Amino acid sequence: MYAVIESGGKQYRVEVGTELEVDLLDVEPGQEINLERVLLVADGDESSIGTPIVADAAVSAEVVRRARGEKLISFKYRPKARSRVKKGHRSELTVLRITDVRLGKKSAADEKRQADAAAKTERERLQEAAAKQAAADAELAAKLAKQSKAKTDEKPATRAKASATAAKSAPADEKAPAKSRTRAKAADTGKTAATEKAATKPAPKKTTRAKKDE
Repeated sequence: MYAVIESGGKQYRVEVGTELEVDLLDVEPGQEINLERVLLVADGDESSIGTPIVADAAVSAEVVRRARGEKLISFKYRPKARSRVKKGHRSELTVLRITDVRLGKKSAADEKRQADAAAKTERERLQEAAAKQAAADAELAAKLAKQSKAKTDEKPATRAKASATAAKSAPADEKAPAKSRTRAKAADTGKTAATEKAATKPAPKKTTRAKKDE
């Protein structure tokens, strides 16, 4: 809902929360005032146009502070008359904040409060849902980390057990070092060669005693 008001011979479009500067009013900062010169009130597709003002319509405002406008320079010059006049001017202003726009029983401030309450409730609900989801994610992450750590701890024990089983099931000759097996094999080969050589050596000749006497 918005309205068009008149103040100081000027028209302003305002709604709840709008701050505007109007010509100086005889009010003090912090004071609540009613602006009764309401020329138009619109609420969605419905609008009320005054002739010249809207009946049962009013705009409430809070006086924020007094201010001064920008400095304006006025300069007059008359040629060939040696006349030059320079003046400065700053307007005295009052800053207002619109607090409510009313038309009959309708109030823009009440509607805004209800909308803000609904938005706050929805925001709190979303925050609560986000907190629950974050807690669930953290719990799942901790569970997965625990399972991963348990699997990592089980791997060395499994490997050691498998090595012990393989060593126990291996034959006796495989358990011996490779160097010892090689030496034993070489010794066996040497014995076999010596035996064969002894078997192939010719027998010594026997001489009789009688023949030696001759």
